[in-house]
Amino acid sequence: MTGAFTFRTASASHVGKVRKLNEDSVLARPEIGLWVVADGMGGHGGGDVASRSVVAALATLAPQPSAAALLGEFEARIVGVNAELRALARSRGASVVGTTLVAVLVHGAHFACVWCGDSRVYLLRGGALAQISRDHSEVQDLIDRGVLDKEEARTWPRRNVVTRALGAADQAELEIVDGPAFAGDRFLLCSDGLTAHVEDAEIAASLAADDPQKACDDLIALTLQRGASDNVSLIVVVCDPDQRTVRSNGGWLRAAAARSEAKRE
Repeated sequence: MTGAFTFRTASASHVGKVRKLNEDSVLARPEIGLWVVADGMGGHGGGDVASRSVVAALATLAPQPSAAALLGEFEARIVGVNAELRALARSRGASVVGTTLVAVLVHGAHFACVWCGDSRVYLLRGGALAQISRDHSEVQDLIDRGVLDKEEARTWPRRNVVTRALGAADQAELEIVDGPAFAGDRFLLCSDGLTAHVEDAEIAASLAADDPQKACDDLIALTLQRGASDNVSLIVVVCDPDQRTVRSNGGWLRAAAARSEAKRE
């Protein structure tokens, strides 16, 4: 059995070089193991309100005794936000007041990535970068079907159209990926304002820096150098070992816990 984690966290958000309003919101709560990026849907008259609603709902989330409890409370808050955004849209006579959402939750030695939309989570582990989330977007669906390759997708006219978002439907459509977390893991949460301009290899190189704030600042600077056509927001989370805490056997889902336990035996 090994220790769980302490966290080094940094974040940054910039309006970019084209838009006048920053509709992104970020939340970092390492004390409970929760990090969130929300990208408000511009053009709907309430993207900034929507993303701030996500942060406000999660800012008061209390520490939880287990991974399952943390995930459950998180989901309950998000379901509540979705209902609020639907009601707000109706009161304004708007079709949608919405936002993307991407979150990382860590409890014990397990993580969960929860998302809705095209904001992303990357994981740098052992020098290898992996995209944990999969974009809920029209262009990603076309890539999956073999209609477009990644280079063609960069200039596709509807590349910014998402297929899921909080506030877009009566039910919050969240996707979840979970697994074991290890000392040295580095997570990046970001809005699509970053990935529109920065390549995966450049993300990996920045995440490898020892200082998470430097990683954030370098990625923002690179985005600005390339035109920053949208708001850009990101959070970097570094998992450091904490020998004071026994590694948790709990998982986000029973199957995940069973897989992790089998690997240890």
